[in-house]
Amino acid sequence: MHIFTALGAGVALLAMLEAVREHWAAMFWWLGVALMIDALDGPLARRLDVVNVQPDWSGDVLDLVVDFTTYVFVPAYAITASGLLLPLAAPVLGVAIAVTGALYFADRRMKSADNHFRGFPGLWNIAAFYLFLLRPPAGIASLAVAVLVALTFAPFHVIHPVRVVRLRWLTLPLVAVWAALMTYVVAEDFAVGAPVMVLLCAIGVYIVASDSAIRLLRSLKA
Repeated sequence: MHIFTALGAGVALLAMLEAVREHWAAMFWWLGVALMIDALDGPLARRLDVVNVQPDWSGDVLDLVVDFTTYVFVPAYAITASGLLLPLAAPVLGVAIAVTGALYFADRRMKSADNHFRGFPGLWNIAAFYLFLLRPPAGIASLAVAVLVALTFAPFHVIHPVRVVRLRWLTLPLVAVWAALMTYVVAEDFAVGAPVMVLLCAIGVYIVASDSAIRLLRSLKA
């Protein structure tokens, strides 16, 4: 079972090789494979009782190591080398992504009691996807990356698409649509129309901001 999880590190290497060649769509395909491995390994490990069957290996540590490479390190390289950021800002922001991402994955407070992520959850693979999709001016892209870096440890919550119970009836179908649209975008090498972009952005806003919106409404009612 641990070999399946560790396979994500090998997939990260393949993604990095494609990124170095500037084959961005191929890079995102491999990052998508890594995402599927990450989605499956936890439920499989619990079903197979890996903690007791293989007690000498820490699945939690292994998962964090692999996740850092696929969620942070490879996307940080892509964001830095893509030409989407201001030339002087790109290496600085790339280093900031790597450093804050490493700190975030080491933070024992990264999840709240109700399974929300605290702050921007180091999903730089998703941030990179939106940068390649929207291709904003370099100044705006650089500012957006800087804001996400700053929000890494900010006191707000982001939905975990599977583990958060509240609104799961809405979240899971939206995530399914989101995944399908992202697959379509990568298959089309990001050459898609405005309706797809708008829908992807709307779902992204829901995942990032819905908990904060609910808390705000509750505070106003109180």
